[in-house]
Amino acid sequence: MVRIKGVEIPDKKQIWIGLTKIYGIGRSLSFKILKEAKIDPFKKTQNLTGEELNKIQKIIEENYKIEGELKREQLLAIKRLKELGTWRGLRHIKKLPVRGQRTRTNTRTVRGNVRKTVGSGKKPGPAPK
Repeated sequence: MVRIKGVEIPDKKQIWIGLTKIYGIGRSLSFKILKEAKIDPFKKTQNLTGEELNKIQKIIEENYKIEGELKREQLLAIKRLKELGTWRGLRHIKKLPVRGQRTRTNTRTVRGNVRKTVGSGKKPGPAPK
């Protein structure tokens, strides 16, 4: 397996798909990087030469924030919003949707799968002796 910036890229997949395994690189950015490196995106990872891999790694290091650096930047941005007391920061603190989604229903992704449903309202009768 090939390693780029500490992430193992699968050998049997096409290189454009393999690059998406790196946090911060999606489909369009993957194609953009490969176009800049002048590498066929549909080439299998195992068929790449060392020179081609070095090109890809150099382009990524020079131009893009990925993995830990990107995560750190996002955490600092959220922390800043919380400290300023902005609306978005307060939503982050309360673990509610930040981008205007409705909260009456459909907030399962943010709150986790918390299901607070009410039963029939009728309490079970006494247990038989």
